[in-house]
Amino acid sequence: MAILKIARMGHPVLRSPAAEIPDPAAPELRALVADMIETLADAGGVGLAAPQVHRPLRLVIYYVPASRDLDGQEQPLRALINPILTPLGDEQESATEGCLSVPGLTGLVPRYTRIHYAGQGLDGRPIEGEAQGFHARVLQHECDHLDGILYPARIVDFTSFGFVEELRKPAD
Repeated sequence: MAILKIARMGHPVLRSPAAEIPDPAAPELRALVADMIETLADAGGVGLAAPQVHRPLRLVIYYVPASRDLDGQEQPLRALINPILTPLGDEQESATEGCLSVPGLTGLVPRYTRIHYAGQGLDGRPIEGEAQGFHARVLQHECDHLDGILYPARIVDFTSFGFVEELRKPAD
């Protein structure tokens, strides 16, 4: 396993749609996921998309800590291949997001509160379910990477966008 280099905002791999994965059970995909897991742990994030590690493939890994889940249930680490997200209703909520590819910055991003997700696991079997709250937000954020979209493109009010340490300072 290896810690992979994370692409930063501006790199071409982050601006283009990623390719479908024809064989989710391919051994090289398992190796990539193992490296992505190690990279995510090293970086301290909750999700990582393959384009962020310079692989233009429709693959994300993510987990949701119990402390961030609406029901207090941890969503264990999962690899989702060729994901498809569908909003379940029109309701959206804005919350602060950051990104390993946009280090040190944060902004208020609107996302659907409930979604349906479908894709495949590393064994090639279908995976599907519903997600809400932070779980839905993480999936939408990571899947945006697969379409060449970074969260700043979703910000509506740029007064909420800036460096984390600056936004945490008390107003003068």
